[in-house]
Amino acid sequence: MKPLNPFALTVSVPPHRHCGTTVRDRMLTILVAMLPAAVMASMTFGMPAVRVMALSMATAVLAEMACDYFMDRETDVHNFHAFTVGLSFAFLLPATAPWWLVAFGSAASIVLGKMAFGPLGGSPFCAPLVGWAICRISWPSFMDIDASMLGMDLTYPLAQLKNFGLDAVQITDTRQLFLGKQLGGLGSVQIAGVLLGGMLLVMRKHISSIIPVGVIGGVALTAFLFHWIDPSMYASPAFHLLTGSTLFGAFFLATDGPSSPNRQIPMLLFGLLAGALIVIIRIYGVYPDGVPFAILLANLFTPALERIRPKPFGRR
Repeated sequence: MKPLNPFALTVSVPPHRHCGTTVRDRMLTILVAMLPAAVMASMTFGMPAVRVMALSMATAVLAEMACDYFMDRETDVHNFHAFTVGLSFAFLLPATAPWWLVAFGSAASIVLGKMAFGPLGGSPFCAPLVGWAICRISWPSFMDIDASMLGMDLTYPLAQLKNFGLDAVQITDTRQLFLGKQLGGLGSVQIAGVLLGGMLLVMRKHISSIIPVGVIGGVALTAFLFHWIDPSMYASPAFHLLTGSTLFGAFFLATDGPSSPNRQIPMLLFGLLAGALIVIIRIYGVYPDGVPFAILLANLFTPALERIRPKPFGRR
């Protein structure tokens, strides 16, 4: 028997060094970051918001377990990714969404937005946006915000801007918008909570600040150009940043790892593109809040943006 070679090398695929952060840790951090907005949504909309969030997360977990069973795979729901998908989808829904719409959209987010492309990390689209887009196109009347069903004296500023013009917008106080005193997605309009959670993710280095800065910059720059052309017709950059799901999309949706670039310049271009599309869809599109569709369209450009790479060393 030959002795073992002490200088033999073990060949394996990368990564060769682990940073210490697991998928479970990352998902738990994201859930903690979404907690302030979830609490604010519960305080603003009451038990209907709690019902939507709980049902969406439970459906997402059951849908992933069912897919793993039929695909003869060991389930990995313990990494909490299904919880983040379900809660992100719920954040985009009105508190008045019927139970079947919540369940169908959350399941579609998992089945079509994640599992159809293989395991975690294979989807070219942000999973919660896939379910939202299907529900928004299929049942637009149930996705619309209805304050009368909640018995609340709140308005939907983006719908007022879209349907009646800038003069019809009743909420102009940035403090009220910042505190979530507006209609929209039950969690995405909680601007203070979303911003707090987003800063937590940046400080913990779970996301890069490049994409959120790009989205915010794209929204601000595009809105400023339109507002500069006609201030009486087009809203200010602050209005577009503090209404709808702009900041939620910037920190939690556009930064989805598999569907966004991973280099600095592509990340910045991706964010600027998504931000510009948000304002363009709000102005020229038929939907008041263009954030989900803008990010889905930006996801389509990710493969092209990934081709922007540094020149190899020594190449002329």
